[in-house]
Amino acid sequence: MLEASNLECVRGERRLFAGVSFRLEGGEMLYLQGQNGSGKTSLLRMLCGLTPAVSGEIRWRGEAIGKLGEEFRSELCYLGHQNAIKEELTPLENLLSAARMAQESLDEDAALDALDRVGLSGRADLACRYLSQGQKRRAALARLVHEKRALWILDEPYVALDPAAGKFVASLVGAHLQRGGLALLTTHQAVAIPAGTVRELSLGADAAAHRRS
Repeated sequence: MLEASNLECVRGERRLFAGVSFRLEGGEMLYLQGQNGSGKTSLLRMLCGLTPAVSGEIRWRGEAIGKLGEEFRSELCYLGHQNAIKEELTPLENLLSAARMAQESLDEDAALDALDRVGLSGRADLACRYLSQGQKRRAALARLVHEKRALWILDEPYVALDPAAGKFVASLVGAHLQRGGLALLTTHQAVAIPAGTVRELSLGADAAAHRRS
């Protein structure tokens, strides 16, 4: 369970949002909406423990994430708006390196399977600098194919993807929710998640609006 209470974010002299509260249980996803500059990425980073809140609290399984430290991070998969891949490495090398850094077990066969499923068959051994933006995004998102951590936080996962690839990523999120996982994501593209409960939170000038489907 992930719970946020009265979160506030200020950048410079501007308040991006205040009073943001929500609660997610296993099998639920929060779809975060808002105009550019409304603080969507700031909120996601806050929920990861990367950016401090001016006020408010974030709890994971009933405990403040600041107190949990590595225990919380070990259950978190965060994919930011940037791909966070090394251009000089191949998609295969990037994927295996990401698994090692996360202290996850991923052998080469499983990594190749993941890359094949995201549409990078035949490009697994090509340096990422030679890939298109869409292919680089696929290389980053390949982590989700075998990802088992409970909480996924995804910033614009569908950017630079064609509709078929977007639907595949949505299916991975849906399968994660079916397993009892939790997910939060931002996107400017409407892609239906095929399973789980989807909540919506819109960051606006005055308050956050919620909707459940």
